[in-house]
Amino acid sequence: MSAPASDDSKNKKPSLSLKANPTIGFAPMRSFLTAELRGGANDYEEYYCPTVEWDWGDGTRSESTADCDPYEAGKSEIKRHFAVQHVFRLGGTYAVRIRLKRKDKVLVSASTTLRIQSSIPGRD
Repeated sequence: MSAPASDDSKNKKPSLSLKANPTIGFAPMRSFLTAELRGGANDYEEYYCPTVEWDWGDGTRSESTADCDPYEAGKSEIKRHFAVQHVFRLGGTYAVRIRLKRKDKVLVSASTTLRIQSSIPGRD
């Protein structure tokens, strides 16, 4: 007799994806960034109430930590969507990264690249 199938999704770490809109444009450019955690259990303890760090690729970072209730197995739910906007003022190629952290430990990260032209041709 075989053992019952285990639910691997309960023990699997969630993965993180990051999308930007737009990814190409002219400075100054406002980009909307959306990160999504996929997979894993909704009450995955290590990912509950993380610090969210955005590295804009332009030498600046922003960080936030929510004020969360204490973790309760089976009741607490991880946040799966993170959205923010950022204005890139100068032309260049920017590697934008989001990191979910617990203290100084990076749990998971994702990145995307944006390409920004310095000015619109013919407008100088």
